[in-house]
Amino acid sequence: MSFRFTTALALVLSMPVAGVAQTAQPPVAAKKPFLVKGPEGIPARNDDYYWLRDDTRKNPQMLANLNAENRYADAMLAETKPLQEALFAEIVGRIQQDDASVPYFKDGYFYYSRFEAGKDYAINARRKGSMDAPEQVMFDQNAMAAGKGFFALGEVEVSPDNTMVAYAEDMVGRRQWVVRFKDLATGALLPDAIPNVNGGAIWADDGKSVYYIDKDPGTLLGNTLKRHVLGTPVSADTVIYKEADNSFYMGLRRTKSDKYICVFMQSTVSSEQRCTAAGNPGVFNVIAPRQRDFRYQADHLGDRWVIRTDWNAPNYRLMTLADGKAWGDRAAWADFVAASDTVFIDGFELFDSFTAINERSGGLKRLRTLTADNKSNFIASDEPAYAMSLGQNADPTSFWLRYTYNSLTTPTTTYEVDARTGERKLLKRTPAPGYDPAQYITERVWVPARDGKTRIPVSLVYKKGFKRDGSAAMLQYAYGSYGSSSDPAYSPTVVSLLDRGLVYALAHIRGGQEMGRRWYDDGKMYNKKNSFTDFIDVTEYLVAQKYAANDRVAARGGSAGGLLMGGIANMAPQDYRVIIAQVPFVDVVTTGLDETIPLTSGEWDEWGNPKNRASYDYMLSYSPYDQVAAKPYPALFVTTGLWDSQVQYYEPAKWVAKLRDLKTDTNPLLFRVNMEAGHGGKSGRFRSYRDIAEYYAFMLGQLGVK
Repeated sequence: MSFRFTTALALVLSMPVAGVAQTAQPPVAAKKPFLVKGPEGIPARNDDYYWLRDDTRKNPQMLANLNAENRYADAMLAETKPLQEALFAEIVGRIQQDDASVPYFKDGYFYYSRFEAGKDYAINARRKGSMDAPEQVMFDQNAMAAGKGFFALGEVEVSPDNTMVAYAEDMVGRRQWVVRFKDLATGALLPDAIPNVNGGAIWADDGKSVYYIDKDPGTLLGNTLKRHVLGTPVSADTVIYKEADNSFYMGLRRTKSDKYICVFMQSTVSSEQRCTAAGNPGVFNVIAPRQRDFRYQADHLGDRWVIRTDWNAPNYRLMTLADGKAWGDRAAWADFVAASDTVFIDGFELFDSFTAINERSGGLKRLRTLTADNKSNFIASDEPAYAMSLGQNADPTSFWLRYTYNSLTTPTTTYEVDARTGERKLLKRTPAPGYDPAQYITERVWVPARDGKTRIPVSLVYKKGFKRDGSAAMLQYAYGSYGSSSDPAYSPTVVSLLDRGLVYALAHIRGGQEMGRRWYDDGKMYNKKNSFTDFIDVTEYLVAQKYAANDRVAARGGSAGGLLMGGIANMAPQDYRVIIAQVPFVDVVTTGLDETIPLTSGEWDEWGNPKNRASYDYMLSYSPYDQVAAKPYPALFVTTGLWDSQVQYYEPAKWVAKLRDLKTDTNPLLFRVNMEAGHGGKSGRFRSYRDIAEYYAFMLGQLGVK
């Protein structure tokens, strides 16, 4: 395809723009040659924009560059303000402002969250014994966020006696959580505050001590399990376990039985789980020792452990370990649910009388229940593209499984199904004022990849009455990394595009896990380019099938999906009119070589370790920053957060600077920098929709959509 414009579209795009946008000049970053040292035997690479990296985030010249980019974006987007306001009003209008979650019951209390009209943050509350009991507000996040540029409430854990709560909060956006403690009877905060924590904290049964994972302040890896006793100095906290391998991430939780506290170590290719008795904590013993290419996760209920593992099962299987059997010996594990070549076991939930299993088959995420007498029942759907997920199931004695259902046309719906009879109850469908699902159509298509043997599933949605005549505009989205699957789900923002005649395409490309573990393996390491070519093949197929015009295609992706955007921008710029790259991971080799950059070493089994010559060469061959060339590029809208801990702000900053220097087209390139947030963007329920309205307005203008 090429940038061939219809006459009408050409007229729209060539219209003169108002005042300031006509005279605004894009910032030009200074070039300061810097040699990035490569592995032994490989010459150093020059990086003219390396200077934009400042780990203190205080360098005046760097900050001046970012602020100049924001001013330029403001100028270029000034005339889109009315459209931005219209889009924002539409999106917010589809959200019921005084909404509440479905309550769940645990240890004598019903827990839920609710929003009040016009407010950005939730109120977390509970009621004792009945939803008719008086409400006890645990957290008013609106009050907690007041006056802050960013606020996020993290994990919340109520003490075993229900009198106190441990919670995590982040006021920067860098995911360096601070754990605090609150007396639920009085509302008073305890003086204890634990900084730089990974997630939250887990109580021991004594109600006085908690376990948490401390982060390395440089790499931001959670690598140390500690124990804190309320009322004692944090500096005196006991180190329980320290992870020496920086390729492993750590997590912490209780088992379903509440009998054990477990710490999980997970890398791309290996895992290990250590647990201790919650009633009498001591040594955290290993369920099964780590081994490369062996992954597992165990949960406990009743008199056994249930283990999800890829041991001789690439798509995973479930096994059991009876109480009384020695930990650390896989020979004691027994088969429970067999492996399949076509069905991927994504997760499970334990109940006293049955097991719920989340599976992926044919690119769809479905649920089934397995009773104690081995009767299996699938939960049905009436749509061709959907996703079912395990919901909040806090009571293992229940016969009812709570789950959520999503599709591109159906707002999130919460159901309960009786595992004995199959009876289903609708608990809640997320309200969407003014939205009528009957006006929209979703379908699933299969796209042949260029290798001639792979078929890529794609979920589509468009408004009823859409004509497949090759004239429509289209937005295509994908992620395609880490085995993270992109499941079809309703979005109040996408509806504004559908109502303007766009097609929305969700491409389930390799690198995700929609089609099983092999789908993931075929999109990482030395197969990473499959993710890029899959995305491009989907675009070209949909255009050939007349779902969209060849000059009216937009692409969007974020984080590792931003790497995807950088890849397609270099590999097939002619296929896209506009690309939206959010917090994009684009400087793959330089980041991979530097272990001081947060999270780098944990990524080597995903992308490769560029200290190895073969990995270096392959990664360099697709690294978006390194592959920028003197050629035409589509219109680009790039975002970052100054405090991003996942993809450091300077990666997109350098990429934008290099694109400005080398690209030969006159298409706009805008760089929006959030100076008060991190990887997830602005906090709050509505503020993020301002950002979406902004890049949607830019995109619609480029696509010639009124």
